[in-house]
Amino acid sequence: MSNEGHQRTGMTALAVSALGVVFGDIGTSPLYSIQTVFALDNGAIRPVADDVYGVISMVFWAVTIIVSIKYVVFVMRAGNDGEGGIMALAALIRRSVAGRTTMVATAVLLGVIGGSLFFGDSVITPAISVLSALEGIEVVAPDVKDVVLPISVTILVLLFLAQRFGTHRVGRFFGPIMLLWFVVIGLLGIPWVVARPGILLALSPTSAISFFVDRPFLAFVAMGAVVLAITGAEALYADMGHFGRAAISKAWFFVAFPALTLNYLGQGALILSRPDAVSNPFFILAPGWAQIPLIVLATAATVIASQSVISGAFSMARQAVQLGFLPILTVRHTSREESGQIYVPGINWLLLAGVLILAVTFGSSQSLSTAYGLAVTGTLLLTTSLFLVLAGAAWHWKWWQLTLVGVVFGGLELSFLAGNLTKVVHGGWLPLLLGAMVVTVMLTWQRGRRVVTARRTEIEGSMVEFVDELRDGGAVRVPGTAVFPHPHKETVPLALRANFEFNGVVHEHVVVVTVTPENVPHVPRTERFSVDSLHQTDDGVVHLTVRFGFQDDQDIPGALRDAFMLTSELEVDPDSAFYYLSRVSIEVGPDRNMPRWQKMLFIGLAHNAASPAVYFRLPVERTVVMGTRVDI
Repeated sequence: MSNEGHQRTGMTALAVSALGVVFGDIGTSPLYSIQTVFALDNGAIRPVADDVYGVISMVFWAVTIIVSIKYVVFVMRAGNDGEGGIMALAALIRRSVAGRTTMVATAVLLGVIGGSLFFGDSVITPAISVLSALEGIEVVAPDVKDVVLPISVTILVLLFLAQRFGTHRVGRFFGPIMLLWFVVIGLLGIPWVVARPGILLALSPTSAISFFVDRPFLAFVAMGAVVLAITGAEALYADMGHFGRAAISKAWFFVAFPALTLNYLGQGALILSRPDAVSNPFFILAPGWAQIPLIVLATAATVIASQSVISGAFSMARQAVQLGFLPILTVRHTSREESGQIYVPGINWLLLAGVLILAVTFGSSQSLSTAYGLAVTGTLLLTTSLFLVLAGAAWHWKWWQLTLVGVVFGGLELSFLAGNLTKVVHGGWLPLLLGAMVVTVMLTWQRGRRVVTARRTEIEGSMVEFVDELRDGGAVRVPGTAVFPHPHKETVPLALRANFEFNGVVHEHVVVVTVTPENVPHVPRTERFSVDSLHQTDDGVVHLTVRFGFQDDQDIPGALRDAFMLTSELEVDPDSAFYYLSRVSIEVGPDRNMPRWQKMLFIGLAHNAASPAVYFRLPVERTVVMGTRVDI
C-alpha cells in the first residue's frame, strides 16, 4: 500500500476512535432533546406542522452554526500546541499576551469559570444520559417503568467503580460502538423522512425564522430546550489534542452530523404522523421488534458518553492542579502507553455522589433537562468570549471581523442563555451552584497559596547566604545525596534548613528541584531542564529547574535520570538518593489578608491534599518529611 493509502487508513481509524470519545455526549442528545421541547410548559409547543418545522429547523441550524461553523471552522484553530479546551484556551491567551496584565487576569478568570461549569456538566451528563436511554423501557413495557431509576443507579455506580481499572482496555471498542450508534440513529430517521418528505422544509432557515416571527414567546421558550441538541459541542475542542483537528472534522462531517440530521428530521416527521409520539419520539421511531435492542445500544452509547465526560473531568482537574488552582490530588495512571489515561479518586467519588443525588432527586431525564441548559450555554459563551480575546489580541483580527463573529455566535448563545434563565427556579440553579462552588474552591486555593508562599519566603531565608555559609565550613557534610523539591532557588527549602539547624549536617550532594508547570500541554525532554550551580561548581549544591507541561507527569526521579549528564554536580543515582519534603502546618492567624471563612476553606483543602511524594513519584521508603508552622 502506498504512503498515501497508509495515511488515509490511519486517518480513518483515528476518526472512528474520535467517534467513541468526542461525540458521545452530542451523539446521544436525540434521546431527550426533542422530547423535552414538546414537553415544555405542559405541551405549549404543539405537534402541528408550523411548530414541528420551526423546532426541527432551530435544532438543525443550532447544530450547524455552533458545532459545524463555530467549533470546527473557527475555535479549533486555537490550538495550544495541539491541545484544546477552555482552560487550555485561557493558557494560550496568557502566553500570547503576557504583558497585558488585565487581559491575562480576565482570561484566566473566564477559564476558571468555564472549567467550573465543565465540572457541573460532568455531574449532569451521566445522570441525564443513562436515564434517557433506559426510559425506552417505558415505551416497550409501561407497566415496569418503576425499574428505570434503580437500574440507572446500578449502572452509574458500576461505571464509577470501574474507573479505577482505566478505560484503555475498553477504549478500543468505544469507536466501533459509537459508529454503529450513529449508523442506527441515521437509519431510524430515513423511513419517516421518506414517508413525510415535507419535513425537509425544516432544513431551510426560513422555517425557524417564521416560527420566531409568528410565535416569538414560544420560540424563546423552545430555545431553552433546543440547546440540549448541542450538549457536548465543547468536547470537539477539548479532545482536539487526542485526535487532531482533521480526524475530528472528518468524523463530524461524514458520520455524526449526517446521522444526527437524519434522526432529528425523522423525529419531526414521526410527530407530524403520530402526534402522540411526543412522549418519547426517539424510541417510537424504531419498529416494535427493534426497540429492545435499541435500548441496549442506547444504554451502551450513554455509558460511553458518560465515560468521556468523566475522563474529561479527571483531565481538567489535573490541569487545574498544575496551573495552581487546586491542591495536589492523587492521580493514578491506568495505562503504561497513554499518559492521558488517568484516574483521580477524589474527583471520581465527588462526581459519583453528585450524579446519584441528581438521579434520585430529579428521577427522570425530562425533569433533569431543566438543569442542563445553563451549564452548556455558559460554557459556549465563555469559549466565544475567550476566542474573541485571542483573535483580537494575538491574531490581530479587524474590528469588523470580531464584531461579525461575536454577533453571530455570541448572539445565538445569548438567546440560548436567555431561554434557559426561565429554568433557574425549576432546577437551572443547580449548575450555577455547582459552578460557584468550584470557582470558590479554585480562587480560594490560588489566593491562599500566594499568602503561604509569602510567609514561607520570610522563614526560609536567602539561598545565596546559605550556600556561602556552607562554603565557609558552617556545616558537617555527610555522604549521600539529598533531593529537595522547592518552588524556586531564591530561598532555602524548609526541610534543608531544618536538617541543618537541628542536626548540624548537610549531605555531600544536595539537589534543589523546582518543578515549573508551563502553559503548554507538553514540554519536550530536551527542553525541560535548566541547571544553576549556585555560584560554585564544587560545593555539592545545585539547583535544577524542570519544566513540565500541564499534560506531563511530574516525575522528579525520572527527571533526575534524564538530567544527570547536564553537569558533574548532577552525576548522582536517583535510585539511592533521599528525598526531603518541606511540610507546612497552616493555622489561622490574626492577619486580615483573607476572610476567616476563606482561611478555613484553604486550610481544609490543604489538609486533604494528596501527598507530594505520590504526586512527584517519590519513593516512599526514601522520603523524609520535615517542616514548620505558618499562620495565614
